[in-house]
Amino acid sequence: MATTPKPGARAASLRRRRFFSSLTVNGILALICLLWTLPTIGLLVSSFRTRDDIATSGWWSVLPHREWVQTEEQAIPTDLDRTQAMTINGVTATFEEFRSGVTTDDGKKLIWVGNRRTGVMQIQEQQWDTKADFNLKNYENVLSGKEYTVVSADGSARNEQGDDMSGAFLNSLVVTVPATLIPILIAAFAAYGFAWMRFRGRKVMFAMVVALLVVPLQVALIPILRDYTSLGINGTFLAVWLAHTGFGLPLATYLLYNYISQLPRDILESAFIDGASPFTIFTRLVLPLSVPALASFAIFQFLWVWNDYLIALIFLGGEQNAQVLTMRLAEIVGSRGQDWHLLTAGAFITMLLPLVVFFSLQRFFVRGLMAGSVKG
Repeated sequence: MATTPKPGARAASLRRRRFFSSLTVNGILALICLLWTLPTIGLLVSSFRTRDDIATSGWWSVLPHREWVQTEEQAIPTDLDRTQAMTINGVTATFEEFRSGVTTDDGKKLIWVGNRRTGVMQIQEQQWDTKADFNLKNYENVLSGKEYTVVSADGSARNEQGDDMSGAFLNSLVVTVPATLIPILIAAFAAYGFAWMRFRGRKVMFAMVVALLVVPLQVALIPILRDYTSLGINGTFLAVWLAHTGFGLPLATYLLYNYISQLPRDILESAFIDGASPFTIFTRLVLPLSVPALASFAIFQFLWVWNDYLIALIFLGGEQNAQVLTMRLAEIVGSRGQDWHLLTAGAFITMLLPLVVFFSLQRFFVRGLMAGSVKG
C-alpha cells in the first residue's frame, strides 16, 4: 500500500524545487548579462592598452595566463644535413617541423627562426604572464588634439596629430540637454491637459498624437530641411533642438499621459477646491508626482539624441566646429580605421555620459515604463 508523504517532506521538496528553479533562472540571467557586457568590457580594457598590445594580442590577455616566452637562443650546427631529419638538443625533427615548433619531454619548445641555411634555434618555456600595460595616453591623444609621438615595436618613432573630441563632446551636451528637456516640458503640459482637462476634441487630438508614433523619421527630413533653409536656421543648434523635440513629443506625450491619468483624483480635486489654479496644480502636484515617468522618458530621449548621427549630420552639416560626438567618431573611423587604440578610447568617451545618466535614473525606469499598465 502506497504511503502518503508527510507534510514536512512535501514542504522540503517544494523548497528544493523552488531553490533549483531560482538558481537556474538566475544563472541563465547572469550568463546573458555577462555575454551582453563582454563587448563593453573589451572596449574599456582596449582603450587603456597600447597600439602594439592591441595589434598583437586580444584584450583578454590582460588576465593572468600561461604563454610561451623565449629563454634561450642557440646557433644551429653547420654540419647538419638540413634536407633530412636533424637531432638538436635531443629532439629529432625535420626543418619544417622545427619551423612550426617542437615540444620536448621537459615541456620546452624548440622553434627554428630564419631560413634553412642561416637560422637560429629559439628555446621557449611556458610562463605566467599578463599584458596589463595600462595608461591614459589614448584618451589624452583623443581629447587633446595635440601632436604626439608614436614608438613602434622596432623602436622607430613618428609624430601624429591627435583628434580633438573635447569640442565635439561639448557640442553633444549643447544639443542633447535642451533636446531632452524641451519635449519633456511640452509633453508634460500636453499629457496633463489630455488627462485632467475636459475640452472639445480632446480624444481626437490625443488619437492624432498617438498616430504620429508610426510616422518614420526619414519621411520628414527633406521637407524640414527645406523649411529650415527658407527660415535661415539650418546649420544651427536650434534646428536640431526643434527636430528632436518634434520627433520625441508623440512618445513623450503618450508615456506621460498613461502615468498622469493614474494619479489620485482626490488629491487634485482637493487642490482645486482649495483654490489652486490648473497651472499651480501642474507645477506643485503633477510634476513632483510624475518624476518616475519623466525620468523614464528622459533616459530614452537622452540616449536617442546623444547617439543620433543622421539628424545632426543633416541639420548641422559637416563643419568641424559644429560636429557632435557621433559625427567626430565617424570621421575618426574613416581617417584612422587601423588605429584601434584611438577608436576604442573615442567610443568609450561617447558611452560614458549615457551610462552615467542611465545608472543615475534607472531606479525610476521600471516604474515609469509600468505607468498605467495596471488599473484597480
